[in-house]
Amino acid sequence: MLRFRNDMKAAKRFWLKLILPFCSGLLVLSLLLIWRTAADLRPFPETLSPDESKVQKVRMLDRHGTPLSTTYQNQWNLYDVVLLGEVPPLLQQAFTESEDHRFHAHSGVDWPARCHALLQNLSALRVVRGASTITEQAVRMLHPRPRTFWSRWLEGIEAARLEERFSKAEILEFYLNQVPFSHQRRGILQASHYYFDRDPDTLNTREMLSLAVLVRAPGALDPRRKSPRLDRAVMQLALRLQMKGLISEEEYQAASESDRSMGKVHPPIEAGHFVGHLYHSGLSGTNSNSGRVVTTLDGPLQVKVQAILDSRLHDLRRMDAVDGAVLVVDHVRDEVLAWVNGGGLTNMEPGGWIDAVTMPRQPGSTLKPFLYALALEKGWTAATLINDSPLAEPIRFGLHSFHNYSRTHYGPLRLREALGNSLNIPAVRTLQFIGVERFLQCLHSLGFQSLRRSADYYGEGLALGDGEVTLFELVQAYTVLAREGAFRSLKLVLTTGERNPRTNRVFNEEVTSLVANILSDPQARRLEFGEGHLLRFPVQTAVKTGTSSDYRDAWAVGFSGRYTAGVWMGKMDRRPMDGVTGSSGPGLVLRAVFAELNRYQEPEPFALSRRLASFSICRISGQLAGADCPRVQEWFRPGTVPQSACLMLHGSEPARGSSDWVAAPEPDHLQLLQPTPGLLLAMDPHIPDHLEAFSFIIPEHVRPSRVEWLVDGSVSGVTGANQNRYLWPLTKGRHVAQARVWPTDSERPVETQAVRFTVR
Repeated sequence: MLRFRNDMKAAKRFWLKLILPFCSGLLVLSLLLIWRTAADLRPFPETLSPDESKVQKVRMLDRHGTPLSTTYQNQWNLYDVVLLGEVPPLLQQAFTESEDHRFHAHSGVDWPARCHALLQNLSALRVVRGASTITEQAVRMLHPRPRTFWSRWLEGIEAARLEERFSKAEILEFYLNQVPFSHQRRGILQASHYYFDRDPDTLNTREMLSLAVLVRAPGALDPRRKSPRLDRAVMQLALRLQMKGLISEEEYQAASESDRSMGKVHPPIEAGHFVGHLYHSGLSGTNSNSGRVVTTLDGPLQVKVQAILDSRLHDLRRMDAVDGAVLVVDHVRDEVLAWVNGGGLTNMEPGGWIDAVTMPRQPGSTLKPFLYALALEKGWTAATLINDSPLAEPIRFGLHSFHNYSRTHYGPLRLREALGNSLNIPAVRTLQFIGVERFLQCLHSLGFQSLRRSADYYGEGLALGDGEVTLFELVQAYTVLAREGAFRSLKLVLTTGERNPRTNRVFNEEVTSLVANILSDPQARRLEFGEGHLLRFPVQTAVKTGTSSDYRDAWAVGFSGRYTAGVWMGKMDRRPMDGVTGSSGPGLVLRAVFAELNRYQEPEPFALSRRLASFSICRISGQLAGADCPRVQEWFRPGTVPQSACLMLHGSEPARGSSDWVAAPEPDHLQLLQPTPGLLLAMDPHIPDHLEAFSFIIPEHVRPSRVEWLVDGSVSGVTGANQNRYLWPLTKGRHVAQARVWPTDSERPVETQAVRFTVR
């Protein structure tokens, strides 16, 4: 008996020695598990609505709240959210049946499903089923972790906590709006638009079931690939729903119909270049409220202008007009309403991805109104005569001959006609009056930042479009003419707290009124454009066209009482088009754009300055009309009205020095127009030497009775009355040229200064 008791004590000590360390270790492990679990568990937010303060990329909206862009770079789906009550019941049932058929019964974790999945995985020796509930998937979205057993442990605990904190409806709504699909889409709304180009409540039975099974493997089950695996998954889900009485036999049969077409997704408003400009310029953060930026763009107008431009580019395809752009501005509110590129970002042409609105191109004649505005401020009037005669100017060691587009010379013309017909030679003479440096300074004050070179670099060609500007800069500059001379920067984003915009005065009110009046005058254009031209708009609109050399760029810009718009056409690779001019290409687009702008509201007329006064002048001389003069009404600024009546038709010339004449050089200051100092001529080897000649020219205003043309001190030739040219036979070598001129009103000759030039 004693021995038995000793044996029991020994056994007890043995088991105590064996169990106590095990229990101690188990306790320690339990404590470690509890500590580690408590440390790794994460708190939930106060609400399941995504935190919009952590937005990485904002969404752009037009002025009416319509999205211009859709970004998928944010952690959450912030914008395409639907309330649970707006989700079709069948779509809710499809998701819960496919992903978690005991969703409304469990408390976060479906333990029977977990055990069943564990057995399946063990028998297959690989993971074939996860058995994550919708609540656990929501936890995984809120607290992303590596896919490990430890993560599954934590997700189960947090799922129970999530269901204690939020209702089933809140969890399901969060899940349906944030569940990930392929191509960075989140939620049923984005997925429905991406796969079917429709809202969820417009989907048919098969499409709803497809969305539900897609979340298992979005890449492998993509409906666009017409996968048999997707067909099987959809029909399995349909069968389960039918067995539970959730869908009818007809709906089951409809789900089996595999003949379906996937919608090709198009943004409701094509404004990719505009949105890209906002992002790249840093304006996307301006007035960002809850991850959204409300822009000035008018979505419906953008769509209509896009259609107008694309249609015209399609018509001009045979003339190699590939690319184009339109910018429309409300210059009263300084807001950009339409920012359109030909074909948009969907254009597969090589230039489709380049924003033509901000691409510098040669502006052709579109800068001339600003040049004439400076001349008007300097004392000229709309009646000032400018000589449209052949003109050649030296360029380094060469000679450049200027000519009008039609190659026609009209002689002395009033400034109104010179600007209205966009004549080149009067523009060059006007620039000589103003000065290239002054004109360039004016263009800079108008916002032309692309003109970065010096005045010497551009030279007199600046009046004809040398240099490059953007469509945005050009339209912004024309708003100055529309605003009676005030420059204000254009706005792309609507701001809640409106401030008084900063205004810089560039021209005075009377000058811009005159320029607008000339550009809207159909009669001022008739010499070059004819009577029934496209630039004769139904309502008063100031219009200017431009065409760069070799038809590489074609422009049309205009403004009404409220709107300013500009159109460019060309090719982004800078190759020439086949004869597309500003009036034949962009002009028709501009006309259609203003017709659209004026469709639903009464157009506002131009505000003509009250300081301007109207007088009857002679159409030929520009002076106050005489008794026999052809008359025309003209507007004048105070102090610029001609002082005398026209006597030209009575055999006398107008008084020289009056404000309505361009002063001509005195005879004592005569210079040769050709050759120019330092001119370098080269003889053509393909032409016999005795047939080659070069024109010596004196100014057109000189009316000589006789001219002796001197070369190297000897008389080379003599011309008679009113002859201002002499063809000199070319001779190689260095030469000195002069002209000895006998004016008609003088018996004493006047010699021009000696000009040295070289012939090779």
